[in-house]
Amino acid sequence: MNQRITIMLDEEVIKKLRSLQAKQIKESSESVSFSKVINDCIVKSFK
Repeated sequence: MNQRITIMLDEEVIKKLRSLQAKQIKESSESVSFSKVINDCIVKSFK
């Protein structure tokens, strides 16, 4: 179950996440939400 959480991100972090999002959108035929990019990065950091 997804949960809505509010966080504050630095501008540089947002730019990097948006860049990742743009790259994923170009490589996929599906839409890629900003939340998905953030979630993927967090999950990856725990591995």
